[in-house]
Order: sequence, then C-alpha cells, then structure tokens
Amino acid sequence: MPAEVSETAQAEVTQLRVAEYAALRRTIAARGTARIVIAPVTCALWASLTVILVLFGDVPLALLLPLAMLVGGFEAIHALHVGAERIGRYLQVQYEERQDGPRWETTSMAVGPALPGGGVDPLFSAVFAGAAVTNLLAALLVLAEPTLQEFAILGVLHAAFVFRVVRARVAAARQRAVELESFKALLKRAN
Repeated sequence: MPAEVSETAQAEVTQLRVAEYAALRRTIAARGTARIVIAPVTCALWASLTVILVLFGDVPLALLLPLAMLVGGFEAIHALHVGAERIGRYLQVQYEERQDGPRWETTSMAVGPALPGGGVDPLFSAVFAGAAVTNLLAALLVLAEPTLQEFAILGVLHAAFVFRVVRARVAAARQRAVELESFKALLKRAN
C-alpha cells in the first residue's frame, strides 16, 4: 500500500511540474508578445499627442504629457522583460539542470546573438531615448521663447528619463547571469 501512495504522490508531483513548466513558458511567450505590441502602440500614441501639442498646445505643463506616455510605455516593457527573464532563469535552474529535461533557456543563453553586434534590444532603448530627445525638441518648438525655468524643468525631466532607459538597459544586460546564479544558490540552500 505505501508503494502505491508514493507512486501516486510522485505522479501528482510530475503532473504539477509539467503543468508549471508549460504555464511558465506560456507566460514568457505572452510577455514577449505584449512587449512587441506595447512598443509601437506607445510610439504611435506619443507621436499623435506630440503632433497635437505642437499644432495646438500653448500650455507648457501640457508638454509633459507626451513624456509621461513614453515613461509609461517604457516602464511596462521593462517590467514585462524583467519578469520574463526571471521566469526563464527559474525554468533553467528548476527544469534544465537534468540532461534529459527541456533545454530551451540553457541553449538560447549559449547561442547568444546570431550576428556580431546583432543582439536584440528587448527594451527598445534606442527608440525610447530617441523619442525622448525628439519630444524635448518638440517641446522647445512649442515654447518659442522658453523661460530658463521651463527649459530647465523640461531638460531635467527628459534627461532623467533617458538616464532611466540607459540604467535599465545596463541592468537588463546583466540580469540573466546575476539571476541564474541567484536561483542556483537558492536551489543549493533548498537541497
């Protein structure tokens, strides 16, 4: 009887692990798709709002709305990317340490970018930094003669956003290796 109980328990654990792996792989795929949708939607909304403000705007504070659109879109993409990478490292440590298990995360890390300098920027950093610079120029176009205070506020806020984008990009470049080691350390402590 105890052998039957342990076989049943083992089968349930196996089913749970298979379901967990499948659900987490779907989550990674969904987050990747969401990032690719959010980026152009954010850019389209930002561009539309910027054009409207350039054509009809005369309130300096309103010039921060397009920047807020960029910040929101970038932060959504960043959060989705960080979460997907973290799930990937969890899967790598929990499921890919065995040679007979799945190997997607381990293999994709080993391959790296296909072309020299051809790595994909999962955060669309250049797009968001370029949009921020363009946004600042558009804001200065609307404010034909900005006061020093207006210029300083707009400049500091746009620079802060570009700094955030750069910082996030640097952190994203290190995330895989750092979190892989963290998950491996957690697994060692658990065993």
